[in-house]
Amino acid sequence: MKIVQQILALTLLAGLTLAAAGNASAQDFPTKPIRIVVPYTPGGTTDNLARLCAQELTKVWGQPVIVDNRPGASGIIASQLVAEAAPDGYTLLLGTSTQLATNVALYPKLSYNPVKDFAPVAVLVKGYNVLVVHPSVPATNVRELIALAKAKPGQLNFATSGNGTSQHLSAELFKSMAGVDMVHIPYKGSAPALVDLLSGQVPVMFENILTVVPHIKAGTLRALAVTGAKRWPTLPDLPTIAEAGLPGYEISGFYGIVAPAGTPKPIVAKLNKELTRIISNPDLRERLLIQGFEPSPSTPDEFTGLINTYIAKNAQIVKEAKIKVD
Repeated sequence: MKIVQQILALTLLAGLTLAAAGNASAQDFPTKPIRIVVPYTPGGTTDNLARLCAQELTKVWGQPVIVDNRPGASGIIASQLVAEAAPDGYTLLLGTSTQLATNVALYPKLSYNPVKDFAPVAVLVKGYNVLVVHPSVPATNVRELIALAKAKPGQLNFATSGNGTSQHLSAELFKSMAGVDMVHIPYKGSAPALVDLLSGQVPVMFENILTVVPHIKAGTLRALAVTGAKRWPTLPDLPTIAEAGLPGYEISGFYGIVAPAGTPKPIVAKLNKELTRIISNPDLRERLLIQGFEPSPSTPDEFTGLINTYIAKNAQIVKEAKIKVD
């Protein structure tokens, strides 16, 4: 009996020692540069968001926060790199709903598990798309576009920045709910897709708000609706797709920071606190809204729930649309 009590006491002491060590490391964190891995090329929306966070974290902690761009394979390269990194808070991933939710449905043999291999830190923003058409398209609203697509089944093409992206899922959900047959033309990024849209080579596209607003204002593209559940503050006259003819339609993408699984909770909490403070700044909020982002700070547990929700929803869209990776 005495031996059992001694074992229990030693076990409790070891646990307290580990907890104390974890809290101490969190208090000192960070003591060296932090790396934020981005799954896309420099200059895009994800990269810009990462650099904004890096700049603010560097100011607060006095340690360099470096953005490391690792594009390719729908973000699998970047995601796997972070999943295999040391769980110490010094290597982070700025992931999107593509890497943390959609890829599970797209890749049966995905090299990482977004639920098991990461410790969610904080949701930063949610992003919405705009349904736009070339001015030559004889449709000035969503109902007219649906009627046109039904009159010409399989003849209306839509461009996206690639398979499985939020733009692609936005279009596939639209097709499914509207009961129309439009043909997907995937590109290697938004830039080449937009070039063909502006030239009239493809007539329809769902695209990030920041990217298309200048063209909407210039009259080179016609905006029909936004994909969110509510109107966008910087485009107040533009209806949602649900308002414009497809009740119940709503889709968005998220952007958030995750760390390798096993990262100490006190370090995750410290990262979450600073990222939440950054993303909740009123001045920054206005900048983000202009770029098409809705600040959506969260706790780590809320982020976990969001990832699971998106995995289920996006898997359903992928299944119903029979989306395959080209």
